[in-house]
Amino acid sequence: MRKLVNRALWIGNAGDLREPRMICDAGIESVVELADNEAFAVLPRDLMRCRFPLSDGGENPAWLLQLAARTVAACLEANVPILVCCSAGMSRSVCVAAAGVSLAERISFTQALSLVCDGGPADVSPYLFEQIQQSISSDT
Repeated sequence: MRKLVNRALWIGNAGDLREPRMICDAGIESVVELADNEAFAVLPRDLMRCRFPLSDGGENPAWLLQLAARTVAACLEANVPILVCCSAGMSRSVCVAAAGVSLAERISFTQALSLVCDGGPADVSPYLFEQIQQSISSDT
Protein backbone atom coordinates (compact mmCIF):
# COMPACT_ATOMS: atom_id res chain seq x y z
CA MET A 1 0.00 0.00 0.00
CA ARG A 2 1.43 3.36 -1.00
CA LYS A 3 0.17 6.89 -0.48
CA LEU A 4 0.23 9.41 -3.28
CA VAL A 5 2.05 12.63 -2.45
CA ASN A 6 -0.22 15.55 -1.46
CA ARG A 7 -3.40 13.50 -1.81
CA ALA A 8 -5.60 11.50 0.56
CA LEU A 9 -5.25 8.59 -1.86
CA TRP A 10 -3.58 5.21 -1.46
CA ILE A 11 -3.00 2.50 -4.07
CA GLY A 12 -3.06 -1.06 -2.82
CA ASN A 13 -3.57 -4.71 -3.61
CA ALA A 14 -5.71 -7.56 -2.35
CA GLY A 15 -3.14 -8.43 0.31
CA ASP A 16 -3.54 -5.00 1.87
CA LEU A 17 -7.22 -5.70 2.42
CA ARG A 18 -6.26 -8.60 4.67
CA GLU A 19 -4.63 -6.09 7.04
CA PRO A 20 -7.53 -3.90 8.19
CA ARG A 21 -5.54 -2.55 11.14
CA MET A 22 -2.95 -1.11 8.71
CA ILE A 23 -5.76 0.52 6.72
CA CYS A 24 -7.31 2.08 9.81
CA ASP A 25 -3.93 3.14 11.24
CA ALA A 26 -3.23 5.01 7.99
CA GLY A 27 -6.40 7.05 8.51
CA ILE A 28 -8.16 5.61 5.48
CA GLU A 29 -11.94 6.02 5.67
CA SER A 30 -13.05 4.53 2.35
CA VAL A 31 -12.04 1.54 0.24
CA VAL A 32 -12.69 0.91 -3.44
CA GLU A 33 -12.21 -2.72 -4.45
CA LEU A 34 -11.74 -3.37 -8.17
CA ALA A 35 -10.65 -6.98 -8.55
CA ASP A 36 -13.23 -9.13 -10.29
CA ASN A 37 -11.34 -12.27 -9.28
CA GLU A 38 -10.91 -11.71 -5.52
CA ALA A 39 -13.20 -12.66 -2.66
CA PHE A 40 -14.79 -9.92 -0.57
CA ALA A 41 -12.41 -8.68 2.07
CA VAL A 42 -13.46 -8.63 5.71
CA LEU A 43 -13.21 -4.98 6.75
CA PRO A 44 -14.41 -2.99 9.75
CA ARG A 45 -17.96 -1.71 9.48
CA ASP A 46 -16.98 1.93 9.90
CA LEU A 47 -15.10 1.97 6.58
CA MET A 48 -17.08 3.11 3.56
CA ARG A 49 -16.52 0.54 0.84
CA CYS A 50 -17.50 0.09 -2.76
CA ARG A 51 -16.79 -2.84 -5.04
CA PHE A 52 -16.60 -2.44 -8.79
CA PRO A 53 -15.63 -5.79 -10.34
CA LEU A 54 -13.41 -4.76 -13.25
CA SER A 55 -11.34 -6.72 -15.70
CA ASP A 56 -8.05 -5.74 -17.34
CA GLY A 57 -9.21 -7.21 -20.64
CA GLY A 58 -11.30 -4.28 -21.84
CA GLU A 59 -14.76 -5.82 -21.54
CA ASN A 60 -16.04 -3.54 -18.76
CA PRO A 61 -19.29 -1.59 -19.18
CA ALA A 62 -18.63 2.15 -19.53
CA TRP A 63 -21.15 2.95 -16.79
CA LEU A 64 -19.20 0.79 -14.30
CA LEU A 65 -15.90 2.49 -15.15
CA GLN A 66 -17.53 5.92 -14.86
CA LEU A 67 -19.10 5.05 -11.51
CA ALA A 68 -15.78 3.79 -10.12
CA ALA A 69 -13.93 6.91 -11.33
CA ARG A 70 -16.61 9.27 -10.01
CA THR A 71 -16.59 7.52 -6.63
CA VAL A 72 -12.85 8.06 -6.29
CA ALA A 73 -13.22 11.67 -7.50
CA ALA A 74 -16.01 12.36 -4.99
CA CYS A 75 -13.86 11.10 -2.12
CA LEU A 76 -10.91 13.19 -3.27
CA GLU A 77 -13.08 16.30 -3.62
CA ALA A 78 -14.50 15.75 -0.13
CA ASN A 79 -10.99 15.04 1.25
CA VAL A 80 -12.05 11.57 2.41
CA PRO A 81 -8.95 9.35 2.65
CA ILE A 82 -9.41 6.54 0.14
CA LEU A 83 -7.68 3.27 -0.71
CA VAL A 84 -8.12 1.98 -4.26
CA CYS A 85 -7.07 -1.63 -4.69
CA CYS A 86 -7.15 -4.54 -7.10
CA SER A 87 -5.41 -7.92 -7.17
CA ALA A 88 -1.81 -6.75 -7.64
CA GLY A 89 -2.24 -2.98 -7.27
CA MET A 90 -0.62 -2.21 -10.60
CA SER A 91 -3.30 -1.91 -13.30
CA ARG A 92 -6.96 -1.55 -12.30
CA SER A 93 -6.21 0.36 -9.11
CA VAL A 94 -3.72 2.64 -10.87
CA CYS A 95 -6.12 3.37 -13.76
CA VAL A 96 -9.19 4.03 -11.62
CA ALA A 97 -7.22 6.15 -9.16
CA ALA A 98 -5.89 8.17 -12.11
CA ALA A 99 -9.39 8.54 -13.51
CA GLY A 100 -10.57 9.86 -10.14
CA VAL A 101 -7.67 12.30 -9.95
CA SER A 102 -8.39 13.40 -13.52
CA LEU A 103 -12.01 14.18 -12.71
CA ALA A 104 -11.35 15.76 -9.30
CA GLU A 105 -8.45 17.93 -10.42
CA ARG A 106 -9.71 18.67 -13.95
CA ILE A 107 -6.57 17.40 -15.64
CA SER A 108 -6.15 14.94 -18.47
CA PHE A 109 -6.25 11.24 -17.76
CA THR A 110 -2.68 10.79 -19.03
CA GLN A 111 -1.43 13.57 -16.71
CA ALA A 112 -3.25 11.98 -13.80
CA LEU A 113 -1.86 8.55 -14.68
CA SER A 114 1.65 9.98 -14.65
CA LEU A 115 1.03 11.45 -11.17
CA VAL A 116 -0.39 8.18 -9.85
CA CYS A 117 2.45 6.08 -11.30
CA ASP A 118 5.17 8.40 -9.99
CA GLY A 119 7.14 6.61 -7.30
CA GLY A 120 5.37 3.27 -7.51
CA PRO A 121 5.02 0.15 -9.61
CA ALA A 122 2.55 0.06 -12.47
CA ASP A 123 1.73 -2.41 -15.22
CA VAL A 124 -1.31 -0.85 -16.85
CA SER A 125 -3.35 -2.94 -19.25
CA PRO A 126 -3.56 -1.10 -22.58
CA TYR A 127 -7.15 -2.33 -23.00
CA LEU A 128 -8.21 -0.96 -19.63
CA PHE A 129 -6.29 2.28 -20.25
CA GLU A 130 -8.16 2.85 -23.50
CA GLN A 131 -11.52 1.93 -22.00
CA ILE A 132 -11.18 4.26 -19.02
CA GLN A 133 -9.84 7.09 -21.14
CA GLN A 134 -12.87 6.82 -23.42
CA SER A 135 -15.37 6.44 -20.59
CA ILE A 136 -14.27 9.56 -18.70
CA SER A 137 -13.44 11.75 -21.70
CA SER A 138 -16.90 13.32 -21.63
CA ASP A 139 -16.45 14.21 -17.93
CA THR A 140 -13.15 16.11 -18.24
